Amino acid sequence: MLEDLKERGFFQQSTHPEELAKRLKEDRICCYVGFDPTADSLHVGHLIPLMGLAHMQRGGHRIIALMGGGTSMIGDPSGKTELRKMLTEEQLQSNIEGILPQMERFLDFSGDALLVNNSKWLRDLNYIDFLRDIGRHFSVNRMLSFETYKIRLETGLSFLEFNYQLLQAFDFLELNRRYNCTLQMGGDDQWANIISGTDLIRRVERKDAFGWTYPLLTTSSGKKMGKTEKGALWLDPKRTSAYEYYQYWVNTEDTDVEKFLALFTFLPMSEVRQLGQLQGADIREAKQRLAFETTALIHGKETALQAQEAAQSLFSGDGKSDKSNVPSTTIAADNFSAGLDIFESFLQTGLCKSKGEARRLQAQGGVYVNDERIDNPEYCLGKTDLQDGEILLRAGKKRYHRLIIEN
Repeated sequence: MLEDLKERGFFQQSTHPEELAKRLKEDRICCYVGFDPTADSLHVGHLIPLMGLAHMQRGGHRIIALMGGGTSMIGDPSGKTELRKMLTEEQLQSNIEGILPQMERFLDFSGDALLVNNSKWLRDLNYIDFLRDIGRHFSVNRMLSFETYKIRLETGLSFLEFNYQLLQAFDFLELNRRYNCTLQMGGDDQWANIISGTDLIRRVERKDAFGWTYPLLTTSSGKKMGKTEKGALWLDPKRTSAYEYYQYWVNTEDTDVEKFLALFTFLPMSEVRQLGQLQGADIREAKQRLAFETTALIHGKETALQAQEAAQSLFSGDGKSDKSNVPSTTIAADNFSAGLDIFESFLQTGLCKSKGEARRLQAQGGVYVNDERIDNPEYCLGKTDLQDGEILLRAGKKRYHRLIIEN
């Protein structure tokens, strides 16, 4: 199991690696990953832990998806330069309800797999007992040596956040006690929190416990995974359409295709390696396969096919295929009757974050209306631009948006 996941790119480091490898080979274990429900949707940054859990479940192990309804009321300082926004219990519960259908795309909760909220044991903790029973096992000097806290000390670390590591370690202890969970997995930025949990279990329960981290991925050009012009790439179709999701993956850099096929699809590694060997114009086939497989996981195969057809329609220029999955913005006909400034239209549709950005894009030759380049900064969209009640805008080579005029 461990070797398979290493081959796919899911392994960065682990505690007691030889012992863990032996345990995974000989026994069915229980493992977990924590997710803080700070939004009502997961995003691409959550895909590696989700896929990691899914592989463990498919390998026959019991899995737990732990929702941080309790810890999210504090906020994890890992990777953050400032205090996270405080959320209410009601907001967190609503977020968990929004996230569950996305998790069910990857994980099967019909058997002994669990979705657990750590608010169940954290909400009513007795603080004095917690300090006496749990806090005494933690060294402040050691905690401050971790990179997570070193970074935050420069900008200000609140006592509230300083408790987060203790609570995450306590989560692991509780899951071990309740479900015999022996392995915690997470991103490599969670290493300090994870090993604090394994140490706590070994000290308090005198049992074996293991930690395992995934690499923190960036693209080959150094960009953060899942970042688009609009911000995060969400798994919720109301936040990121199937078309936008498909387009993100089909535009993957050539050098990342094989790596992403291994991480973000369930294709056999033999097929992944075969697709990864494609070069030149043929690499487009591998990118389309990556885009289709990843989109199908989140949105279903039928919707993924529609997104694929929409993309092919736009790039073929034949206008025959359904463009309904292309992102769109609707404006009232009254607001359009006097014409719409070209830069304003790019701002309203989200193709650019500001009019200044739209002007710079035009100066670079990247502003298109119905696939015709617009170089005139005074250009206004009008009735002559309408095609079946809408206008197709394009920013650069690959970003499209439909402007629909509603009567």
